[in-house]
Amino acid sequence: AVKKILKNLQGLSLVDARRIARQLIYADGALRDDDLPQLARLKFELLNRSGHLFFEHDSARFGDVAGANRLKRWINQRRVAFIAGSAPAGLDPPRGMLLLGVQGCGKSMLAKATAAGFGVPLLRLDVGALYNKYHGETEANLRQALASAEQLAPCVLWMDEIEKGLATGTEDGGVSRRVLGYLLTWMAERKAPVFIVATANQVHELPAELLRKGRFDEIFFVDLPSADVRVELLRLHLGRRQLNADDFALPALAAAAHGFSGAEIEQAIVAGLYSAHAEGRPLDTELLMGEIRTTRPLSVLMAEQVAALREWASGRTVSADD
Repeated sequence: AVKKILKNLQGLSLVDARRIARQLIYADGALRDDDLPQLARLKFELLNRSGHLFFEHDSARFGDVAGANRLKRWINQRRVAFIAGSAPAGLDPPRGMLLLGVQGCGKSMLAKATAAGFGVPLLRLDVGALYNKYHGETEANLRQALASAEQLAPCVLWMDEIEKGLATGTEDGGVSRRVLGYLLTWMAERKAPVFIVATANQVHELPAELLRKGRFDEIFFVDLPSADVRVELLRLHLGRRQLNADDFALPALAAAAHGFSGAEIEQAIVAGLYSAHAEGRPLDTELLMGEIRTTRPLSVLMAEQVAALREWASGRTVSADD
């Protein structure tokens, strides 16, 4: 435990390292593995001088994510090399991945689970919030945020909805081009173990420079869940609400939820619980089926956009699931 704590205290002055160590000891009189999350939080509060990084306390586990089996295996294969700080001979250390997909299909959950899979803190960077009306401030904000992430390494840096901050139009005086240029340079030259997870919904808004091979280790597409994954999602969300999934006709419900995202399946269960409460009865298959049949998922409401995104991803990206 002490060796892990020492590794995570790298980048701090001796005074700051002593202050954090004292706080860890004061809590329970000892240094143990379960002190690492508290250490990460204290280090983040100390080093996040830019204020543009957010420490994600509620990270998920891969067990909380239905499907995405190929992506899970991909992360597990690279875990030891990332944690050790050096890959075996002949292998480059993992650097990051880009998650594209339909809204509500679990990209954010996968970003959180990746940090838990590596066993490191998760930092979120809102690229769009970096922009400032004063000349040079936007680029300075990005430099400070990335410098803070390097000081907090090893960590996972989650860039959520990256397309919103990297539009490459000409209306902003070239700011977005300079931001993109600095980000691409940092991605290529950084030495600190900062694993990037970028998520995006609108692939056509992403600059070509970001998508070419070498920027990310892999580009995964998180598609609408298959029938088996929908059964798994129903089981997960029912279990989180202390409901026995075996009391429900899961295959029939999953078939009725064709075209639903994970978020839409969860909301159908929430709506079903409200209906059950209003009628003074427990939630059952009949009530949940009624909610599913009256819901119009995004794949229906925005059928053209969803179909275009899935068609673009076919053959260009790697499916997150088998």
